[in-house]
Amino acid sequence: MTAPVLVLVAHGTRSSKGVQMIAALAEAVSTELDTGISGPDATPRVRTAFIDVLGPSPAEVLRGLVTPSRESASAVLVPAFLASGYHVYQDVPREVADSAHPAVVVTTAMGPDHALARIMAVRLRAAGWGPGDAVVFAAAGSSDARARADIRRAAALLAECLGAAVHIGYVATGAPRIPEVVADLRAAGARRVLIASYLLAHGLFHQRLSEAGADGVAEPIGVHPAVVRLIAGRYRTAAREMVRVRAR
Repeated sequence: MTAPVLVLVAHGTRSSKGVQMIAALAEAVSTELDTGISGPDATPRVRTAFIDVLGPSPAEVLRGLVTPSRESASAVLVPAFLASGYHVYQDVPREVADSAHPAVVVTTAMGPDHALARIMAVRLRAAGWGPGDAVVFAAAGSSDARARADIRRAAALLAECLGAAVHIGYVATGAPRIPEVVADLRAAGARRVLIASYLLAHGLFHQRLSEAGADGVAEPIGVHPAVVRLIAGRYRTAAREMVRVRAR
């Protein structure tokens, strides 16, 4: 049985670094899934799609997935989002419906997840954080209450990893904004303030973190082996479920 195609769906960006990061992530996931597998039908193809700004859209990618016999190839769509807001709950289902593809499974989003929190902790320590330093959890932000709940959960996971309090701030949507949180922490007596980046890649949003007045800014999550394993795990779980349903 041919393995389902993995469609990695990301938010579109005008940042070349962001686009390169998604391409590198897709390549790394493909390599991870290919490890230890033999046979032409056992290894999934990995395709990328974007919500907003860039193309191709998920619907365009799904409509193009066909087998050599011109039948629709099954697909597992993994949203590469750190929180589940409007894009995950509205845009992705709409794209799947618009594609009219008969065999698609959509997994949960990447975040929040313990693996992401552990990566953020590593990045934060590399940026110079130590016990006693204040931490600002920097998220892009969302007007969707479900996404904000995910961000609070992600911040709690980071606090658990660090064994220290974490203060949430937003880059683009929502309050409080990052500079305000940094200033409030200094006013409250914090000697040093470090920013933990809950962003996937470098770009305009991450650049704004360096302008927020903190003593250090951690690197974005990026193409970390744990991220690759996380996406591969989402895919494998969904693919196994597809096989189980077909076997009924």
